[in-house]
Amino acid sequence: MTKPTPDPRHALTLRDVSEASGVSEMTVSRVLRNRGDVSGPTREKVLEAARALGYVPNKIAGALASQRVNLVGVVIPSLSNMVFPEVMTGISETLEGTGLQPVVGVTNYLPDREEKVIYEMLSWRPSGMIVAGLEHTAASRAMLARAGIPIVEIMDIDGDPIDHAVGISHRRAGRQMAEAIIAAGYRRIAFLGTQMPNDFRAKKRLEGFEEALGKAGLTLVDREYYSGGSALLKGREMTAAVLNRTPDVDFLYYSNDMIGAGGLLYCFDKGLDVPGRIGLAGFNGVELLDGLPRKLATMDACRLEIGRKAAEIIAGTATPGEKIELFPTLQPGDTIRR
Repeated sequence: MTKPTPDPRHALTLRDVSEASGVSEMTVSRVLRNRGDVSGPTREKVLEAARALGYVPNKIAGALASQRVNLVGVVIPSLSNMVFPEVMTGISETLEGTGLQPVVGVTNYLPDREEKVIYEMLSWRPSGMIVAGLEHTAASRAMLARAGIPIVEIMDIDGDPIDHAVGISHRRAGRQMAEAIIAAGYRRIAFLGTQMPNDFRAKKRLEGFEEALGKAGLTLVDREYYSGGSALLKGREMTAAVLNRTPDVDFLYYSNDMIGAGGLLYCFDKGLDVPGRIGLAGFNGVELLDGLPRKLATMDACRLEIGRKAAEIIAGTATPGEKIELFPTLQPGDTIRR
């Protein structure tokens, strides 16, 4: 007897899988929810039928009793920034096999947009939330604090987390970079940053950087800000602006590697001696830039490990208020004098 083919115009149900596999709806439900004792051959028969039909379980219906779905909301400021895909890799790899699935919302570094993304994600009653940064609107903080699920704020530990935090001290990172630059003999130092002032982590690095300069009796001689995203071209343009305005600058500190790489290419085009006449440094340790003629000085932001640690908290148990600090490594590359 030929098994009936489901009408492609209606959503598949447990009955469709039951009829295709030849087992009861109750057994199909047990297999798809991974509950109860079902023999191996029967389980495989059900799964094969579900795959062949393209059946996707209705998790919302199954979650009505528990008030939770097996989703983990991940809120990040950008997908064009090369930092966050690596964070997502760490999250995805760690959640693999746990039954939890990350879903991503992008805020474009805008607090009001972040508030809307958090609201929408929490309305689906996820099993946990991972949110970049510690700075949020009052409404966002209130929603996260009252969500009743694990909340992990990532990338930054310079502040008070709502629940858990995993990241680095950006103020310390800024101080460490400044100390290395000063030790190499540079004195006429400028800062170039994108997504300013909404990139709170870059702002904290700059604060730490200027603190270390101040202790050495120095101040920034110039600075160039840009509110848009990071790009090689933007790095070239910002570097040209600073060097045309303040030609005796001897070091350029960038808020990230991408604009730093653009600055390095500009210096090469102008025939500037790097790192003799002028030094450069960025932040993030982006491996894509390893093919440049000179390796840009930078700091590894521990992106993969941050993603992994955050996902471990969501998938397991941890003490509320736990703060996990990771420690980036300064990589002098070829653009700071030895």
